[in-house]
Amino acid sequence: MTLPAPRPGGDDGPGRELAVPGFWQRPPAQRLAAFARLRALDAPVFVPEGAGHWALVRHAHVQEASRLPKVFASAPGVTTPEPARWVRALFGDSMVNLDGPDHARLRKIVQRAFTPRLLAAAEEDVHAVAARIVDDVLADRPDEFVSAVASRLPLEVICNMMGIPERHRAEIAARVNHASEHIGVDRTLASRLRMPGRGLRALARMQRMVAGIGRERRKNPTDDLISALVCANVDGQALGARQLGAFFSLLMVAGVETTRNAITHGLTLLTDHPDQRDLLLGDFGAHADGAVDEMIRHSTPIIQFRRTVVAEHVLGGHLFRPGDKVVLYYASANRDEAVFPDPDAFDITRSPNPHLGFGGGGPHFCLGAHLARVEMKALFGELLTRPVALRAVGLPDLAPSNFDNRVRSLRFAFERP
Repeated sequence: MTLPAPRPGGDDGPGRELAVPGFWQRPPAQRLAAFARLRALDAPVFVPEGAGHWALVRHAHVQEASRLPKVFASAPGVTTPEPARWVRALFGDSMVNLDGPDHARLRKIVQRAFTPRLLAAAEEDVHAVAARIVDDVLADRPDEFVSAVASRLPLEVICNMMGIPERHRAEIAARVNHASEHIGVDRTLASRLRMPGRGLRALARMQRMVAGIGRERRKNPTDDLISALVCANVDGQALGARQLGAFFSLLMVAGVETTRNAITHGLTLLTDHPDQRDLLLGDFGAHADGAVDEMIRHSTPIIQFRRTVVAEHVLGGHLFRPGDKVVLYYASANRDEAVFPDPDAFDITRSPNPHLGFGGGGPHFCLGAHLARVEMKALFGELLTRPVALRAVGLPDLAPSNFDNRVRSLRFAFERP
């Protein structure tokens, strides 16, 4: 009888803590402390969860792996678990799961569609949407921040930019929530069998909707992003229906979710650190950019992405071999003491602030980084400078996700400055 080869490092190695059931249900401070212990080790550790993966937890290691796509590949998928082949065949490959020429070709089409005119119009729209949202909040006095404020801004901005008709938007918002609510959340077997169908149905309906709009725009293009994508002529290519659907899903699930979570964490951070809030209020123009980047660093909306090793490479004193699975833990890299003095502090004057909240660089650096910053800056400018100020009440209700730092809800209240 042949015994299976032992897992690297064994099940009792230092990486075991990340594989313990319930790790992602622990308070954030406890999880961050675990990552700090792993950063103090000499080399990456093996996490014996499922088939297992190597954990990259230092800033330098995450950055190096991000910039070597010929070694650390995004295909077949960056999420855990990796998307099944039939899912990829049905829905198409998202840009985040592609490498090499396939990724470069698709990214080139998308980048070409983001014309200076379209971007300028989007930035102007961001400020108008942010002002309207805060007007509504002051008039209606809701008490839940995610639904009333944080999720509205990126959803409305992206729908406006894409040219999504108003009649579709409520349904899209519901589909986005259904598609993303269980990503990275450990569930019972019965729930795992039941919930993927709900999420995939939501994606399918959302993609059919945008494919229909794409067909209309090919016939009658307008001044919006869908028209630019389906009518683009980059080396004779434009986005097909599946590619358009995959890109729209990426924009809605990634762009909306990450920005809404960063905004919600931002309000909590400003409430918990009144000295930083006062500093920001004292000179918003001088400190807004730093405040936004520090909110993103401190909250790290995307906790991790996976990579698959396709060529031998030594990183951090460890030899990685083809077939190894690697996880880039941005949440740990953004608290790396070697890069960020007093990393757990919230300091809007932190400079430099080379956080990896938009990825570690390389070909997969987030396309929406600039827009997310503009959205956050515009919204907090409105929230903090009106006659009635807002503050978070209690702790945010966090999803126990190993993928994103998702806030399900946050209570808030009004106060006079």
